[in-house]
Amino acid sequence: MTMHALLLIAAAVTGMALPPPPVPPDEPVAERIRTRVEAAGGEPLYERAALGGFYARRSFRPAWSNEQGPNRLADDLVDALGRADLEGLWPEDYHLAGIRALLTAVREDASSGRTTEPDRLAELDLLLTDAFLLYGSHLLAGRVDPETLHPRWEANRRGADLATVLEDALDSRNVARALQRLAPTQDGYRWLRGALARERAAAASGGWPALPEGPVLKRGDRAPAVAVLRERLRLEGDLRADGKRQDAELFDAALEQAVQQFQQRHGLEAVGVVTPTTRAELNVSAATRAEQLRLNLERWRWLPQDLGRRRIIVNIAAYELEVIEDEVVVLAMRVVVGKRYRRTPVFSDTVRYIVLNPSWYVPRNIAVQDLLPKIQHDPSYLERFQMHVFEGSAPIDPATVDWSAVTADNFKYRLNQEPGRLNALGRIKFAFPNAYDVYLHDTPSRELFDEAQRDFSSGCIRLEKPLDLAVYLMKKNGRWNREALELALDEGTERAVYLPRPMPVQLLYWTAWADEDGTIQFRSDIHGLDRPLADALQAPLSTRD
Repeated sequence: MTMHALLLIAAAVTGMALPPPPVPPDEPVAERIRTRVEAAGGEPLYERAALGGFYARRSFRPAWSNEQGPNRLADDLVDALGRADLEGLWPEDYHLAGIRALLTAVREDASSGRTTEPDRLAELDLLLTDAFLLYGSHLLAGRVDPETLHPRWEANRRGADLATVLEDALDSRNVARALQRLAPTQDGYRWLRGALARERAAAASGGWPALPEGPVLKRGDRAPAVAVLRERLRLEGDLRADGKRQDAELFDAALEQAVQQFQQRHGLEAVGVVTPTTRAELNVSAATRAEQLRLNLERWRWLPQDLGRRRIIVNIAAYELEVIEDEVVVLAMRVVVGKRYRRTPVFSDTVRYIVLNPSWYVPRNIAVQDLLPKIQHDPSYLERFQMHVFEGSAPIDPATVDWSAVTADNFKYRLNQEPGRLNALGRIKFAFPNAYDVYLHDTPSRELFDEAQRDFSSGCIRLEKPLDLAVYLMKKNGRWNREALELALDEGTERAVYLPRPMPVQLLYWTAWADEDGTIQFRSDIHGLDRPLADALQAPLSTRD
């Protein structure tokens, strides 16, 4: 019996760690690989844990070379790494310079008849494997851990045994395809990736002309600035040539339509007039737009592979909600989201029930920061807005409280607002119990949906068409059709109704995305979340032991 077999038996009996498989004595490269995996030194290896398992299973034999030197798959991987920028990632993150230098040195040795040192071959093999595992992990789940930016992130990120993926890629001799399959497969990601290539190409060729400061431009105007506008919209595809000769300086109907499309794509009021706000958006550079696309490709990689056949998507930055069924938008509406200092959180959950005629149990921070000053200013505020006051679990008469003496430090009350037309939640609440105490709900403040920038809430999402959403969610329940819901709402009694099928809901923050037809949309970074993500994408990589 061999010494290694005896050690395996001893490990099984005593529970001690299993010894590594023996390195074949005639393979010095394998010995160097084993030593390098176990010890620090040289260029950093970022996927040490996966590296150890991968090489142990193959007795530390090299994966990317044989007796004749590096094989074709090494070149295939180098080519794939060189295209990482197409995914919004940096090829330099994946040992590309070191790998290319080693490949050149090894091949120069071969061409001159010299024997390559085992240390050099081992280092090349390890860098190639580490690059595959690292790049694969970034395609699969993102370069940045979303929990570092959104501490309670819950989205069931995609996962895979990347060492096994690599083994299969080597066996099938198709490394590039294996990596491609790790990236998100949805059309939204693919369209965004294509837009990134186009914006980068535009930036590399000098970008588009800046529209000079000047008066509002509208249909019928004639000016040199109109020719600049025409070229600007042509370069990004909003204005399409129709083969007819154009008067470049005339603001005609076709140009008006192109301006409207641009405005729609950027969340502006689509009036076809170049206002100062529209001019500012037109003058955002191609390089800046490319960076927006790169950041939102990363956000795509944070999502699960299966987004659900039926799902609710709230794009916080766009102030929009969509209900998607079989990749078709079946319901869309405007929403109001949280203020910058009370941001709507980014996470995924499941809507399980709706509440008709809900009461509003006011969160303490809102009671203290928002309502207490109003109560102190207007003694009738609580009565006018049908609000009750509790101390502990006991209701109390608000007239017995000296509100002028109440502060944030000694506030010991709970406020509850009755169901009714003044209730802050409106007539319907869509519940998905979560740590943030955030939900979708109706609102009595209907005028807010006419605003272009709709960040007025304290974190929850107010809906433009709450009844339409309730009808859709209850459509598999024969009892709760639109008429039944309206009757129950008119009764004014609070009641919870469980959905026949719980519905996934994803609260996302996308400042660039593709519509279902591939049209690229851009929005302002209303909560200032793009810069922290950009910084995180630039941060040095860390080793995963």
